[in-house]
Amino acid sequence: MSKKTTRREALIYHAKPQPGKIAIVPTKPYATQRDLALAYSPGVAEPCLEISKNKDEVYRYTSKGNLVAIISNGTAVLGLGNIGPEASKPVMEGKGLLFKIFADIDGMDIEVDTEDVDKFIETVKMIAPTFGGINLEDIKAPEAFEIERRLKAELDIPVMHDDQHGTAIISAAALLNALEITNKKIEDVRIVVSGAGAAAVSCTRLYKAFGAKDENIVMLDSKGVIRKDRESLSKEKLEFASDRKIDTLDEAMKDADVFIGLSIADIVTTKMLLSMAKDPIVFAMANPDPEINYDLAVKTRKDIIMATGRSDHPNQVNNVLGFPFIFRGALDVRATGINEEMKMAAVKALAQLTRQPVPEQVNIAYGETRLTFGKDYIIPKPFDPRLIAEIPPAVAKAAMESGIAKQPIEDWDRYREELLQRSGDDNKVVRLLHNRAKMNLKKIVFAEADHLDVLKAAQIVHEEGIAIPILLGNKEIIEELKEELEFDANIEIIDPNTPDSEKKKIQYATKYWENRRRSGSTLYNAKSKMRERNYFGAMMVLEGDADGMISGYSRAFPRVVKPVFEVIGRATNVSRAATVHIMITKRGPLFLADTSININPSAEELAEIAQNTANVATAFGFNPVMALLSYANYGSSTHPHAKKVKEAVRILHEKNPDLIVDGEIQTDFALNKELLQSQFPFSKLAGKNVNTLIFPNLESANITYKLLKELNKANSIGPIMLGLRRSVHIMQLGASVDEMVNMTAVAAIDAQEREKRKRARSGK
Repeated sequence: MSKKTTRREALIYHAKPQPGKIAIVPTKPYATQRDLALAYSPGVAEPCLEISKNKDEVYRYTSKGNLVAIISNGTAVLGLGNIGPEASKPVMEGKGLLFKIFADIDGMDIEVDTEDVDKFIETVKMIAPTFGGINLEDIKAPEAFEIERRLKAELDIPVMHDDQHGTAIISAAALLNALEITNKKIEDVRIVVSGAGAAAVSCTRLYKAFGAKDENIVMLDSKGVIRKDRESLSKEKLEFASDRKIDTLDEAMKDADVFIGLSIADIVTTKMLLSMAKDPIVFAMANPDPEINYDLAVKTRKDIIMATGRSDHPNQVNNVLGFPFIFRGALDVRATGINEEMKMAAVKALAQLTRQPVPEQVNIAYGETRLTFGKDYIIPKPFDPRLIAEIPPAVAKAAMESGIAKQPIEDWDRYREELLQRSGDDNKVVRLLHNRAKMNLKKIVFAEADHLDVLKAAQIVHEEGIAIPILLGNKEIIEELKEELEFDANIEIIDPNTPDSEKKKIQYATKYWENRRRSGSTLYNAKSKMRERNYFGAMMVLEGDADGMISGYSRAFPRVVKPVFEVIGRATNVSRAATVHIMITKRGPLFLADTSININPSAEELAEIAQNTANVATAFGFNPVMALLSYANYGSSTHPHAKKVKEAVRILHEKNPDLIVDGEIQTDFALNKELLQSQFPFSKLAGKNVNTLIFPNLESANITYKLLKELNKANSIGPIMLGLRRSVHIMQLGASVDEMVNMTAVAAIDAQEREKRKRARSGK
């Protein structure tokens, strides 16, 4: 992605459709006068009086217990330096977004306009009653040390400077696992730390808490090795000053077991790497460019275990693995702080989680056959859904055992269930799709590329590396639009109505006629059809000139689906093609079918649609829990419409007894786990979270998904075509740019899956 495009897209993202990344929304009803009277005057006086009698009641009657302040003065923002409080606000809002999507914590950013330590501390103390926790962010050292130390001592809520402790916690977990793999003990290994800022100091202190010895640690700053005989050392640097008579990184690296990089790019040479001990552990965490290039390092030392701060290499040390879940656990027991025991518990939980079998959803997201504990997997992936159920309980238990929890947890099973419900897997599914598509790039035809929004989608797909777009349409218009969008990449453009495409048109027309000459087609008609982009594009996919196609932006669904069915056709052993929409909801993704094709399917067809939908959910890494919907519950109606659904369920139970599916059932019972358990405990769905809904007819499915989309502003991915011979997907008329990007990822993944099945059949 070019810097020009990155800047443009980033500014647009932050500015529109409304400025910023976070907002405040009501959590209580407010529709009636009675609601407003309870929310404000006179009803609000009652909780005020209760809190005045007992300050702890503020956690019962307000949002304090789930509200974290993200506070900065803008003195050390990312790699940008001291850019000021206003300029730091986008970063703080971003941190609030991460708190919400990973741990369902409400983060409120606060930018303080002072570099005076006393004033900063006083400001935070004065606003602390509002919050359940304080996350300090992007404050330069050494002031950051004093600010955190004093606030932790003077406040009775969790306080953590994530720049210090986040990297320390994640890297410590990775280090414990790397030492396990290399069969080395932390008390014996020689550690070199490049960097002496807040993160480096915190990392080294935490390693010492796990057993690292002072005499085995060498820390360097911009002047070289920090030695005890150096003058004017700060208190923090003096803590890690070495007795060794060495001055340079080159000298320090000789026979070292571990290198911890929190400094600048490219300061470690291959010579230094070769001088390290057997099975070296190298955490080069400078961002965006590490202390030594990853590919160069693994090429130089085959026995290396390496981690970086980058997502495009194995073993990413990413703070998002820590801070949301640490604060979640601390808030949930109303801890009065975040102590060493809690941080160490988070480290141990992360390390142990890495050693457990990885869920298929994570394997799919990262395009892995199977992630397993080893040199290239020493720390969990950020999208691992187990993080929220493992890290907060470990932190909460440590808070309780260390005596700083005001509200201990008694039912741990219930707590873990609540944590999983908070997670929701909402927009994570989109990130999973994009990541997986990137693992094996496929050529995807954009059949309407001479429309501005379609071309915008193709541009994002190209720049994000989701797929290789092929632009189909009027070449002159496409070139003009590309110039308008500053889309200067060399992308293949095909115009079916130009002489350049004549040879392909004849080839495709002949093949089309051969396939359909017994269905009334003539060669003349076939040639005429190849002037239409949906016929031409579908033939590209059929003939292997592309891996997939998306279309439908500018034409009604029936007009687009006709050429697709004629050219591509149904897959072997599929009697009915169908479509699935994935609705991204707060409770997680919901798979809805059939939303676009079958008007009134029979029981047999409904069962086939359900089975194919289950296959889609599984392919995307979700275990399908499926409800076949009706207006009736379990035999309460004998009308043919209800009996059809009941029969479809019987067929599914008979053909696939392991599939978690039941019905006929009403939508509210299917989605309300408690209601279903109380009324129909015999159901296969009892006690489970339904994530797949099969509708009895097209009307109900199409109306429902569009209601969800418009009324709840739920994002959707679809319609995903089921049962075709190739990866072709048809969008709804007027689909948004984001919807087209997501559908491209789906088309790419569909093509990947088909390729895998083909290889499996051929034994390769």
